Parts: sequence; C-alpha cells; structure tokens
Amino acid sequence: MATITELREQVRGPVIEPGEGGYDEHRRVHNGVHDRRPALIVLAAATADVVAAVNYARDGGFDLAVRGGGHSGPGFGTCDGGVVLDMSPMNNVFVDPVRKTARAGGGATWGDFNHATHAYGLATTGGIISTTGVAGLTLGGGIGYLARGCGLSCDNLVGAEVVTADGRILAAGEYDNEDLFWALRGGGGNFGVVTSMEFALHDVDMIYGGPMFYELADAPAVMQAYDEYIANAPEQLGGFFGWQLAPPLPFIPEDRHGDRFCALVPCWSGRPEQGEQAIKPFRDAAPVAAEHVGPMPYPALNSAFDGLFPTGIRQYWKADYVTGLTGDAVAAHVEHGSRVPTVSSGMHLYPLNGAVQRLGPDETAFGHRDAKYAMVILAAGPDEADDEARTRWVRDYYGAVHPYSGTEGGYINFMDVDDADRAPENYGRTYDRLRRVKAACDPDNLFHLNQNIVPAVRS
Repeated sequence: MATITELREQVRGPVIEPGEGGYDEHRRVHNGVHDRRPALIVLAAATADVVAAVNYARDGGFDLAVRGGGHSGPGFGTCDGGVVLDMSPMNNVFVDPVRKTARAGGGATWGDFNHATHAYGLATTGGIISTTGVAGLTLGGGIGYLARGCGLSCDNLVGAEVVTADGRILAAGEYDNEDLFWALRGGGGNFGVVTSMEFALHDVDMIYGGPMFYELADAPAVMQAYDEYIANAPEQLGGFFGWQLAPPLPFIPEDRHGDRFCALVPCWSGRPEQGEQAIKPFRDAAPVAAEHVGPMPYPALNSAFDGLFPTGIRQYWKADYVTGLTGDAVAAHVEHGSRVPTVSSGMHLYPLNGAVQRLGPDETAFGHRDAKYAMVILAAGPDEADDEARTRWVRDYYGAVHPYSGTEGGYINFMDVDDADRAPENYGRTYDRLRRVKAACDPDNLFHLNQNIVPAVRS
C-alpha cells in the first residue's frame, strides 16, 4: 500500500491527520451525536483524488467513510480510525439550458444545485434542507417538494461517474454499465464513490407555497383533509404534513412562539396565480393560525427550514413507508405528535404518488413505489443531556404508529444506525438484485459504512 507521504503526492486536495490544522473542523458531520476520530481525512479536489483515497483505504484495510453533504443520520460520513473521503471541494454544478440537464459534483449540496439551476428557471427534485448532499439524497431515492410532479431525484438521474472498490472510473447510464446505473437509483452508497451526477431538469422557477400552522385541536381534520386531497391532487402540488413547535418568526404571533401546532407545507409548482386555488382544500380543512404562504423562488422554500437544522444538532430518527391513514393511525399520530419536544423535531408525511408511481416497480432500485407516504419521526436538539428524552419520544411515537403502516420497510435516508437489520425490508422488492450488483461491484464490501447491502455469494 501507499504511504501517507505517497498519498499526499497523488492527490491535489488536503490530506489531514490528527493534530494537524483543520482536523477537528473536517472530522465533524451534521449529526452532533457522532464525535468520531478518523486516522486520515482526504479532501478530494478531483476524481483522481478519489481513486487514490479508495486505493489507499482498500489496500490498507481501513474503514472508508464517504462524505458528500454529511447529513447521514447514523454518521456514515465519518468513522473512528479509518479514512474519511470528504467530497465537499467537488461541489461545482454545470447547467446545460438547451438540453435541460445539470451535472453536479459529488460534494455538491442542494443549495449549490438550486443556486445554479434557478438562474435558468429550472430545477429537479431535491430534499427539504438545502445543505443536504445531492449524491447522498439521490442514491437513497430522493424525496422532496417536486416529487409528485417530477419524480424522485433518482428518477431524474441520467448519468453518473463512479469510482468502484478496485479503483476503476466507470460511467453509468442507460447504455453504460446498466446494472450499476439501475442500482445507483435507490441502492444507496453501496456500489462506489459517485464523483458526479447528471440530472434532467424541469421548468420550475417561482412556486406558491410555504408553512401553514393549525391548532392541535384541528389536527385530525387537517390530517384527513391532507390524506384525501393529496391522493388525487394535481401533480404540481407537493409538500408534507407535520408537527411543529413554533419558532420565533415574524409571521407567528409573539405570544404563540414555542406553542405546538400541526402544519402543512404545500409547494405548488404550476402557474403561481393558480396556487391559491390549488391549496384551497388545505384552507378549508380548518382555520389557519399562522402562515407564510405566497409566491417565492423554489430555492427559497427548499432552504426555508435550514435554520432549524444547523450543523452539529443532535439527532435521532425512525421511519416507515405508509399505505394510508386510518382513524386509529390518526389518533396515534395526534397523541404523540402533539408532544413534539423541540423546534427541530417533528413527524413528516411525504407523498409518494403522482410521477413517483409512473415508473414500474423494478425500473430502478427504489423498491417501494406502491407506498402512499414516506413517514419520518425525527427528534433533534443541541443539548446532550436531552438525548434520552428525545430518543424516547421518537421510539414511543414510532411504536404507536408502526402497526398502522400497512407495509414493511422505510426510506433508507431516514434510517438511523439501529435500523441496519431492516435493510432487506427497507430496500424492498429490489434487494436480491441489489445484492448481485453489489457482488459484482464491491465483493469485499469496502463500501459498508451505509445502509448496507451484503454482497450475494457468487456460485
């Protein structure tokens, strides 16, 4: 294997060891629970740097943590005693407005992506927090405001460059390494380091939407109205239902700051002047106690909650796919959601119908296109002393609503470290094929710091 000195000569980005300047800054990930100390951090400036880092980790028998945005709940973007491959310097986004495509580097965030594409009045499905990495979100599927109209992030992926465990640089697309391309669209980071991704873009510029807060007493009616309307609403309408402890924002009456509400966050991506009519069923559900709804640039909504979810906040997650909302399920949600513990905690229901279900169940590795919702329960806060209470709220809430999910598994991007044994259910019907692709691309499971797919045993 190469020495560290030789590795430094092979890469253009910084190579940082413990005790060197920048080590403590670059070892941190978004979830402050994970305070880990890698043996080496490589800040990749180019694909060649990625190849060198992969070869170094593989030949040396080190754990290899691959980090894009660093938002992994279980802290998969770092490790103790291994190599962290930090892709953040590779964050360029190049837009082709004629072909309506954009190519993003492996370290780009959705904020980087939206900033570049919005200049042309274009977008594709991203997440809910703009500091999330493009690659990590997409590899897990990619649920966001635009999914009902534009499909998942992975549905809009048209090509990728991947460094595999043996150090090869592969192009993956419809006619290049087709099995690998299929697996990248929902199979997580199991198959290599994705150094760039090309996406199809859509004509999304200004949207109409924003948060609408309702009194807790009206939560059953709001949930029912949301469930009924989103089933057949125009596909340009996205958004989610959730719980929210009111932050100190100008549109919320000062005497209600810190109060608990239920919320809808619609995103209408059709003509903005049609937006108010499009969300009318949400207004009819119950009186709106506070709101910040109107026309705005799509990137403004995609980053609206960034302030509630800063780097270093301590997090714990649970998730399920959900086929529908029964009366008993709504009652369980109201009981536990009305106790949401912090301003950065909540439960969200993201719809998975519309364009998401126009693809066949086996066309990509995303294996749960028959679900109506992806549900996540997240507790987050700054204080370690409150970790136990926040975790207990998530687990109690999950235990109460899980029996009503109607299906197995949950969205892999919402899984925490203690859900690793759910991998077969979380990947769903595509899991066996994913294991075969894993065996071809990474038979020794170098890329195991993820929601891991165990390679199939070759006969």
